Amino acid sequence: MLHNKRNTRAEVPGMDTDRVPDTGAHPMPGHGRFYPWPGLGQAARHTIAIALIGSMALLCASGLRAQSTTASMSLKSVPVPGPTAAQLAEYVRDKQAAIQLGKALFWDTRVGSDNKTACASCHFSAGADNRLKNQVDAGALRRYPGFDAPNPDHTFQLGGGPNYVLKPGDFPFTKHSDINNADTKISDVNDIASSQGVFTAEFKDISKTAIPGADSCTVVSDAVFNHGDGFNINGVNTRRVEPRNTPTVINAVFNFRNFWDGRANNVFNGSDPFGKRNPASLAWKIQTGQLFPVNVALPSSSLASQGVGPPLSSTEMSCRSRTFAKLGQKLLGSPILADQSIAGSDSVLGSYATAKPNYRALVSQAFNPAYWESSLPVSFTNARARLIATMDLRDSHPFAATPDVSVTQMEANFGLFVGLALQLYEATLVADDTPFDRSAEGTASLSPPQVNGLAIFKGKGHCINCHGGPEFTNASFRNVIDQRVEKMVIGNGTTKSYDNGFYNIGVRPTNEDYGVGSSDAFGNPLSETLMYSQGKEAQLGNDFDPAKYARPGADEVNVLGAFKAPGLRNVELTGPYFHNGGKATLMQVVDFYNRGGDFANVNRPNLDPDIQPLNLSDGEKNDLVAFLVSLTDERVRYEKAPFDHPSICLTNGHPGSTTSVTNSGNGQATDINPLTCLNAVG
Repeated sequence: MLHNKRNTRAEVPGMDTDRVPDTGAHPMPGHGRFYPWPGLGQAARHTIAIALIGSMALLCASGLRAQSTTASMSLKSVPVPGPTAAQLAEYVRDKQAAIQLGKALFWDTRVGSDNKTACASCHFSAGADNRLKNQVDAGALRRYPGFDAPNPDHTFQLGGGPNYVLKPGDFPFTKHSDINNADTKISDVNDIASSQGVFTAEFKDISKTAIPGADSCTVVSDAVFNHGDGFNINGVNTRRVEPRNTPTVINAVFNFRNFWDGRANNVFNGSDPFGKRNPASLAWKIQTGQLFPVNVALPSSSLASQGVGPPLSSTEMSCRSRTFAKLGQKLLGSPILADQSIAGSDSVLGSYATAKPNYRALVSQAFNPAYWESSLPVSFTNARARLIATMDLRDSHPFAATPDVSVTQMEANFGLFVGLALQLYEATLVADDTPFDRSAEGTASLSPPQVNGLAIFKGKGHCINCHGGPEFTNASFRNVIDQRVEKMVIGNGTTKSYDNGFYNIGVRPTNEDYGVGSSDAFGNPLSETLMYSQGKEAQLGNDFDPAKYARPGADEVNVLGAFKAPGLRNVELTGPYFHNGGKATLMQVVDFYNRGGDFANVNRPNLDPDIQPLNLSDGEKNDLVAFLVSLTDERVRYEKAPFDHPSICLTNGHPGSTTSVTNSGNGQATDINPLTCLNAVG
């Protein structure tokens, strides 16, 4: 499919723009939640952006990709993607038990090696992260301009070091004297606003107590790890920070691939994010009374692929070289959420508020016994452990040698259970009850500014051309499965192929982060278009059909610096924005597109061709922001089911500054105490 500039725009059907009720401001929810920058959050919802720290969003000024109309723009009209019931039944026998297991695992801080870091630690606020201290990465994914060699930046421009406290005045990271003119830059930093994880350390073993303590790990100085990532102050390690901004998990089930660069494959292989790109047998199954290694290739399961990445990541949650078998040994015999509380009204876990089952019981209830009930030991060797690839983008060290051990079948398959359980839980996190949805359904109306903003979204702003459909993203399963590889005519008139839903829009110079133009853990391109150009389409999965696409040459592919276009639902609540977290408010995002990007000229060879000035007036900008606010599901704001949760305590940096922190005694900085705790809600 070749997209050319056109005068027509994709329409949003089902919208009656004559009805215009008032919509008022809303206070922030309680439950012990903390919000940054008091006083900035709720002023004039319909005219300024909400200054919240936490996730990402992306508008697109491309006029090249007008999507076809749909019968209704309400998200309720879109089936939730996932494997078929028959495909899932190979592994899951009780879906509700698997959802319970997934929610427990997602919120349990003991999944982290330090017993302080859960999946939810970076996804607690509208599915994203709004912490402020020690949330900056210096730019570890930078490359030398013009070729692939890594050139990581370990120099923090914000605050001069890790443990910095982000401030409203830091944003946007690229500042202009005239916000409507990209040629008027007055300052720029290439740091990344992201999420803190764990300290640099090497896994040794797990605690064997009934309620396990933190993993036993050897501290490794971050001053020398990976040649020094910069997460070290005067010889004391600080918590590491991810090199990309944290996306929301809410509505992530609608993405064909997950992570900003699509690493989380649409096919789940049972152990790591890379799908059929990892050909190893990665699960053990009972067949004719014996245990055999079997391949897992579950389609339409990018959330499972995403879910197995962070628990073993040496930046996000784990000491380096830990395996899922060891994590299983740690958790299976202990109660779910042992150190955390569950509200009796919790929509999923409420029945366990006073009597918590152990993880082994939930796994046994949720999954096919052929994958867990054997009493035969599994030889879990170092060689087998190395078959599981790390999701980490900058971990250049090889997997450390681990002893060959015998584990149970349930422990050997623990990664399979974690991925599937997390997928089934996160598939329930669907935000589809917004003012926009109700307007699309004909049961409510948008305000006058929102109606005007919708017209700009469809027309002058060109936003719908990258954020089409009820999912508000062209990276949606429904859109991508129809057209995996697309073509565009770039500025010099040549035709290039690209991955549908991934665009270079000039947020940062291309060489700072290749995005989907990077490589996976096996040296393959993350880009499906590049994989196809290399004849590797058999590894793409989900019925990729070569007959639909002309095979491009390598020089005909345009994917460097391209990132997944995220969905825009709840975007009011999920700042900061873009893959670098460099914009704090929706108005700053709109200003970015209005001036035609920040680095359009630098990125011209790879730039989406319609990134150009929009010439929006201040009133049109305000109306566009007002429309984006209509995409907020109030259940998300107020943590109502299915967005309720157990209690959790969060790390939030270290006492001290960017030049001095307190040594806990083992080379790691102490965490701010007490931790910031959120109450259980139902």
